[in-house]
Amino acid sequence: MTDSSSRTQTADFRKRLAAGERLIGSFIKTPTSHTAEIIGDVGYDFVIIDEEHAAFDRVATDQALLGARAAGTAGFVRVPDMSRILGALDDGAVGVMAPHIDDAEKARELVAYARYKPGRRGFSNSPRAGRYGGKDFQTHITEGDAQTTVVAMIEDALAVATIDGIVGVEGLDAIFIGRSDLTLSLGASAPGDAVVQQAVDRICAAARKTGMKVWVPATSASERDAYIRLGATVFVVATDQAFMRRAAAASLKEMRG
Repeated sequence: MTDSSSRTQTADFRKRLAAGERLIGSFIKTPTSHTAEIIGDVGYDFVIIDEEHAAFDRVATDQALLGARAAGTAGFVRVPDMSRILGALDDGAVGVMAPHIDDAEKARELVAYARYKPGRRGFSNSPRAGRYGGKDFQTHITEGDAQTTVVAMIEDALAVATIDGIVGVEGLDAIFIGRSDLTLSLGASAPGDAVVQQAVDRICAAARKTGMKVWVPATSASERDAYIRLGATVFVVATDQAFMRRAAAASLKEMRG
């Protein structure tokens, strides 16, 4: 795959999302370029570099995004807070995911940090996103706003209560249902509890009303199918470390057996 075709494929991600394509990705927890490149090479549509829960600094994120680009897969960054959005986008992320967006005002702030117009993203065409100066001022702004995908994580009881306002925010492309934190916030004992499922149903119903795209973690094909019935189109499968652990355990069992 040539560099130009890789850029085309990743630049089209937002269009594919808006068109309702079923897309599959995985979290990247290991601060290296290799796991993003391998998972992309296997054929996953995107990877999410996890700055919130893994050991990624700016340099490690830059390298992981380079690995994603080498494989022609869309590279996202889950930022720990909004101050990290600019660096992620400058380094070439196709989009960003922000945790604990629990009302419409935070959703609007997230969009503003990720957009030039209207927004508050700081300009520089000198990093990877601007092809190291290869894009002129207006092209960089226009393409950046057109191609950047913005995802809000819904993982708090307050977010469920305010979900109608969140999914109505202009410029927000999708929501991601973070079931683990949502379980904790609701005081439930497990993600499969009825109160959690009721919250998920409420979130998905609100998203369907506005056409907001829904991302979910999926642990199996049957779980994926259940979420498809609720309107979800994007599925996040495990992590690079979970894949490695699973394969290592299976290999060890085979060799010892």
